[in-house]
Amino acid sequence: MSTVPSPPPAASPPTPVSPVQAQALADGVLPPVEEVRPGIWTLAVPFRSGVPDATLVYVVEGSDGVLTVIDPGWSDGGELEVLSAGLAAIGRSVADVGHVVVTHLHADHLGAAAAVRHASGASVAMHGLEVRALEHERPDAERHEADIATWGIPDDLRAGVSAAWGTGRRLGLGAAVTPFADVLLDDGDVLPVAGRTIRALWTPGHTAGHLCFVDEGDGLLFTGDHVLPRINPGIGLGGRTDTNPLGDYLASLARLDPYADLEVCPGHEYRFRDVVTRARTLTRHREERSRHVAAALDTLDAPTLFEVASRVPFSGGIESMTGFLLASALTQTAFHVDLIGRADEVRPA
Repeated sequence: MSTVPSPPPAASPPTPVSPVQAQALADGVLPPVEEVRPGIWTLAVPFRSGVPDATLVYVVEGSDGVLTVIDPGWSDGGELEVLSAGLAAIGRSVADVGHVVVTHLHADHLGAAAAVRHASGASVAMHGLEVRALEHERPDAERHEADIATWGIPDDLRAGVSAAWGTGRRLGLGAAVTPFADVLLDDGDVLPVAGRTIRALWTPGHTAGHLCFVDEGDGLLFTGDHVLPRINPGIGLGGRTDTNPLGDYLASLARLDPYADLEVCPGHEYRFRDVVTRARTLTRHREERSRHVAAALDTLDAPTLFEVASRVPFSGGIESMTGFLLASALTQTAFHVDLIGRADEVRPA
């Protein structure tokens, strides 16, 4: 029988490279514009109008003066006021943006891309699997609905899960506009930034087509939501996949090993160093979660997925969860069950 050891002491989050960003996060305000390297800046765009939740946007100037924006942040209704103010702070404007590159499809990263394209004529680039997920949003949602029916969710929670994860789900939250991308990026592709070599690194897990961007010349690694300094990123939060997103995520974390010396420019929170140590902390967290799932299966007789998840020590406990959070916890439990080869022990409700 599997046993669940006492959890190890929580790893300390990495030390901020940008104390200003870390302090702004602690104070619940947007951080100021900072120049990360000559010709590379970071600014913040809030989640809709919410602070402290914000996306860190990166602006890269090519040798030709054209700007590339990595993850332009959220936009409801096409407004670009915060992004425009950030660009004005460095003496530039949206009209100077020639390229928008996106780590993944979520609205807090992709949301303003179409508005920037409309304002400046910029091209929008992301991985083809993200485009596919957006194109298959409705059929995928219907398949999610069929999954939900098998999870054994209590009746009073079912409608909220369906609204957030089933037929009510919107991957782009209405912010994604066709054509979703003008350029499809693949692993190893070089971004069209004159005078710089920034390569795409395919890191599936959080979503199927998640990309990091490697700028070894400037010593920078743009990680989107793949690796964050304090948050354990959710897994499988894009379209449906033929592979296990958890297995994909663990393999993607290992792909960061060659980049230990690069400064990490994440999609949220603050910049930091030593991505390898942080990636190993995230791996240990997932391994511990698998041990809890295995212990639950050892204890329970033909449980439903909800019953297995009820034995897993999610932050706050599954009894505190509703809607999207509950759906995410259940799907991630299913990924762990599958990864340890015990899916046949879970009973469909």
